Amino acid sequence: MNRIFYVLAVFIVSGSFYAQEVEEVPDTQIEPQEPELIADAGVQKDTAGNFKKIKLDGIAAVVGDHVILDSDIEKTIIDLKSQGASMEGVNRCSMLGKLMEDRLYAHQAVQDSLLVSDDEVAATTDRQIQGFLQQLGSMEKLLKFYKKEDEASLREDINKIIKLRMLSEKMQQSIVEDIEITPEEVRQFFNKIPEDERPIFGAEMEISQIVKQPVATAEEKQKVIDKLNAIKQDIEDNDASFSVKAILYSQGPSKSQGGLLGSITKDSGFDKTFKDVVFSTPEGAVSEPFETMFGFHILYVEKIRGQERDVRHIILQPEVSQEALDEAKKELDSIRQAVLDGKFTFAEAALNFSDEKETKFDGGLLRNPTNFDSRFELTKMDPTLYNQVRNLKDNEISYPIMEQDPRGGGVSYKILKITNRYEEHKADFAQDYIKIQQLAKTEKQYKAIRKWMEEHIRDTYVSVSDGNKDCDFANNWVKE
Repeated sequence: MNRIFYVLAVFIVSGSFYAQEVEEVPDTQIEPQEPELIADAGVQKDTAGNFKKIKLDGIAAVVGDHVILDSDIEKTIIDLKSQGASMEGVNRCSMLGKLMEDRLYAHQAVQDSLLVSDDEVAATTDRQIQGFLQQLGSMEKLLKFYKKEDEASLREDINKIIKLRMLSEKMQQSIVEDIEITPEEVRQFFNKIPEDERPIFGAEMEISQIVKQPVATAEEKQKVIDKLNAIKQDIEDNDASFSVKAILYSQGPSKSQGGLLGSITKDSGFDKTFKDVVFSTPEGAVSEPFETMFGFHILYVEKIRGQERDVRHIILQPEVSQEALDEAKKELDSIRQAVLDGKFTFAEAALNFSDEKETKFDGGLLRNPTNFDSRFELTKMDPTLYNQVRNLKDNEISYPIMEQDPRGGGVSYKILKITNRYEEHKADFAQDYIKIQQLAKTEKQYKAIRKWMEEHIRDTYVSVSDGNKDCDFANNWVKE
């Protein structure tokens, strides 16, 4: 095992139902002390030519076909600490137990033919390396940081840990994917919680908005189309790099990744027009310019893998005149005043005047992107949105606010209203049904995971080293 394994291992130790991405590559990394394995000791010469005793890495546990070394545990803990992860309640024994869980998932995934393709692993490795390169600046620095001689050996190590993570995720998803929760189960779950132990939900609010999207002139749109055609021609005629062009010219959030959007399937949450172009463009080809609600695009299909496409794109928005911006703001001012005068409700105004299709048919009601609920907990709200509504009183409507669409949809104006407030309160079955339902479902999934774990530990080859048998594991790894 080497250093890259341990940095990427945080993907696996982040929880039973999700994988945590590496947010930051640390500038320095402290090597763990070698475990005390006197039985495995050997000798080697030091710089002065003298022989000295060394300690060799030992086996902490074996799960199915997977071996966990003592150094795996120590280095995983150090890597988590280096990234600022909370280590409360985490010790050597609990970390070993978590690593064993992940190996059991991966082992059983292979037994159940829940396989991942080499292309899928390679594509994920590419994205991971791109993320590291953005932080360290060059492949040379990346290789030096991980003490690798060449890119091939670095990729090989990353492939191993990513494949293990993907197998583990697939197995966990397979265990819980068919679990549903009935209203009666939700009621029983809630009723068994003692009154004084029921959860406290923080203050929340429901927010509605009306959006006006200024429209560019036909002339400005044609300028963008001409520019995209010029970029496409340079790529095709002069073998220019699409990713470099994306970094130079694209206006979307994927700009820094060379326009990389990753793997797209027909079920991916992209604009329908965008997906239609993706699946009608051959591998290695650049599309003609096309328009979506976010702007004008060209895209490059890097690789076709069955029903998946690895795609890069360049997005440009035509320039909107100040006159058009002023007109959008003026229109929202008029709508705002009409609502305040009682000519129509905010919801009616959203339906009739808003340019935002996602909200207009629901009275302008915003949805929380974390769970698609209509409520936003104040302590967990996006800071920008919170600052826009925090001073609004009941029945008050904000003045027009200019906003840049983070998805690349250009500049728009919006007015906001708080349609409901919920103060901090103890869980109430009727008022908080959606949250209680999710808690009940999570508990049911957890029980399914525990049952699965007990059965497969019993039926799988597991060996724990003598030095770790005294650990107080959450699972019965040390079989009686």
